[in-house]
Amino acid sequence: MTDVILGLDSFGDITVDRDGARLHPAQVLRNVVEEAALADRLGVDAITLGEHHRNDFAISSPEIVLAAIASRTERILLGTGVTVLSSDDPVRVYERFATLDAVSSGRAEVILGRGSFTESFPLFGYDLADYDQLFSEKLDLFSALRAEGPVTWSGRHRSTLVEQEVHPKTEQPGGVRAWIGVGGSPQSVLRSVQVGIPMMLAIIGGDPVRFRPFVDLYRRAQDELGADPMPLGVHSPGHVAETDAQARDELWEHFAANRNRIGRERGWPETTRAEFDHEADSGSLYVGSTESVAQKIAATVRALGADRFDLKYANGTMPHEMLMSSIERYAGEVIPRVRELLAE
Repeated sequence: MTDVILGLDSFGDITVDRDGARLHPAQVLRNVVEEAALADRLGVDAITLGEHHRNDFAISSPEIVLAAIASRTERILLGTGVTVLSSDDPVRVYERFATLDAVSSGRAEVILGRGSFTESFPLFGYDLADYDQLFSEKLDLFSALRAEGPVTWSGRHRSTLVEQEVHPKTEQPGGVRAWIGVGGSPQSVLRSVQVGIPMMLAIIGGDPVRFRPFVDLYRRAQDELGADPMPLGVHSPGHVAETDAQARDELWEHFAANRNRIGRERGWPETTRAEFDHEADSGSLYVGSTESVAQKIAATVRALGADRFDLKYANGTMPHEMLMSSIERYAGEVIPRVRELLAE
């Protein structure tokens, strides 16, 4: 487990400056590039950027931001978390990531998902009533494209392809490196194995051990289908500071603002500091000192047998300077400590 991939994740949340004023989305995008460049210099394994089409997130075209990051970095993996495949065209997605893979010398990866928000569906002319079928069909086509040969395919929601070639080709033996973002439904777990694309579990609340049955299903399905062993990834939010108290105090107001804004749209009650502290104590919020965060990550990796852990370091309106500090601690202190703990 000492070779576990340890990465970072951002949605490009619209942040505030030191005086609490909301930043322009253009500045947020430039800050994301700086954050990724810092992560690369300090040895973080991967950076993933989410796709959203809302005014509280700056990143609607993660591949373009990743291409900018590619020009500033040397080794870090460049991915999305997630690309909303349901409201995009699989051929165009494949072309964009094959291009990113070329300009980054083989560092591109895509995490495919249905998205936790639905704004992209009406924006791009899709019917939410087709939510499940859109993803299933488009994932089937994307999976076929990874062979990088002539593709023949037909479905309800896209024109038929007959012996069609897609360009550019990658230099990867299995085509564009891909994951499937899974929130925790058995159907999603099985779909991941059936198409041969590994699972990235988005664990954003509760004890991560509760996802163990999905991991067991994932492994069992691989055995039953005779599939080669597939890696398992985990994605969860957090923040690192000098002490547990400082980390929680720094994160709380920004976490609450983000959670309550989304909660008002979905009819959730307002979150409380007690709920926040409970999630930090025993749930899937990795917030605290170097030792606290490292111990929690190592425990999750062990409990789930994970091959990768990505920390969503950007949480709501937290200022860029705090995000940079958290990245420095994660890269310089948390990652080495996690590897020590896993070696034990």
